[in-house]
Amino acid sequence: MSHTVIGRSRSGVTGNGQDSAAVWLPSRSRTPLGAVMIRAALALALLLLSTVIVYAGRAGYRDAAAPGQPLGLLGALYYSAVTLSTTGYGDIVPVSATARLVNTLILTPIRVVFLILLIGTTLEVLAERTRALWRVSRWRSKMAGHTVVAGYGTKGRSVLTTLRDAGVPATSVVVVDILPHVVAEANQAGVAGVTGDATRRQVLASAEIAMAARLVIAVDRDDTAVLIALTARQLCPAVQIVAAVRESENEPLLRQSGASQVVVSSAAAGRLLGLATIEPGAGQVMTQLLSRGQGIELTERPVQAAELGRPARDACAGVVAVLRDGSVLALDDPQAGTVQTGDRLVVVGASSAGQR
Repeated sequence: MSHTVIGRSRSGVTGNGQDSAAVWLPSRSRTPLGAVMIRAALALALLLLSTVIVYAGRAGYRDAAAPGQPLGLLGALYYSAVTLSTTGYGDIVPVSATARLVNTLILTPIRVVFLILLIGTTLEVLAERTRALWRVSRWRSKMAGHTVVAGYGTKGRSVLTTLRDAGVPATSVVVVDILPHVVAEANQAGVAGVTGDATRRQVLASAEIAMAARLVIAVDRDDTAVLIALTARQLCPAVQIVAAVRESENEPLLRQSGASQVVVSSAAAGRLLGLATIEPGAGQVMTQLLSRGQGIELTERPVQAAELGRPARDACAGVVAVLRDGSVLALDDPQAGTVQTGDRLVVVGASSAGQR
């Protein structure tokens, strides 16, 4: 299975797809330290409650260290601590029927809850950590040929939408982003994510870049895109790198850094705006071509056996170009006179959504 890596990430699903009107309330996730602090506070509250109860009935207790004297506040606290922890040294004991009844009906349930809090906290922290490590280990074992997307802003989200529309499963995409809340957003979209700077080797390694088939660089800064491409190419010489840059003057630099394909976002947007201004109809067609599933769309497929040896323009309906050895051949190019083995055809046709 092939996968793509995209910058900025996390993992998770927000709905079950069965009830679009279902209400999903936000949940608060606590850190292990936060869970321990809350339970420690509850345990302390139980200790103080027990101390108050014992001190209120202090006349019914006998302290071997101070025979004949009423139990003091410190003694009540000490007795509560050793009782709730089930230590029970026996130097302070209930002697009256009331004190024994209070110990049986009130202090014993408090002791049980106290122990549950202490043991439950340890088990919860250990179980959650073990579960998280197991999930990450299992995920890493399945990552191969995936797509990594670096940067989950407007461009990164559009990349993910296009990949999904093309049938790429969310489980084969990893998002890398430096902002935790952005990675959480990717998780909600069902995509795994890595939080960190994609220019760092360790961060890309965490996204299993060495096993990835493609890397999509969709960050906002051109210099950052160059550094990501250099780092990724060093970690995985075979990975296909597709990157976006804002300025056309940085395109050669990014190609020299190892990018297989470079999209100049500002220039492309400007040309589309100019085309839509001068020729609105042509601009609308280009917009549909860029938006998968709307009216018409541009697709790429391998040449079929029945098409070999035929002129490219006659190979199939809607063919607009031939891809050969990394070059794009127009239909009037002499080299496109016959379709060869290994060629790929770029075809314009009705979108699958439009056909339905």
